[in-house]
Amino acid sequence: MKILVINGPNINFLGIREKSVYGTQDYAFLESMIAQKGQQDGHDITVFQSNYEGAIIDRIQQAYFDGTEGIVINPGAYTHYSYAIRDALASITAPKAEIHISDITQREEFRKVSVTAPVCQKQIYGKGLAGYLEAIDFVANYGGELS
Repeated sequence: MKILVINGPNINFLGIREKSVYGTQDYAFLESMIAQKGQQDGHDITVFQSNYEGAIIDRIQQAYFDGTEGIVINPGAYTHYSYAIRDALASITAPKAEIHISDITQREEFRKVSVTAPVCQKQIYGKGLAGYLEAIDFVANYGGELS
């Protein structure tokens, strides 16, 4: 299966920023973990990261044309206010899972609101980097009706 993993702003700073919240593993570790998952399960997984909203939208739109069959997205702070990313995700019929490393329900009030989750089939949070693996499994095995 062809899966796209998208990481938004500051995810590339894993292991550097707020270690008590996001852990000590760095972004290279996350990329390696995802690549190993792809090899193990026979998936073609592409990982994309950008701190720029427009680049994330461009990559989601590219997924429409490149045969992507599932999307895992950690929109970072864009989760809470990017209707543009939400609209791009809504345009893609492949299964989508939103992932957050921390437990967003136990953090600041603004983090509890996701404008992107309603256009995804699943939201995973509070499971650390392992949440990415769960999200990959979800999109790979999704059998529900797509809009």
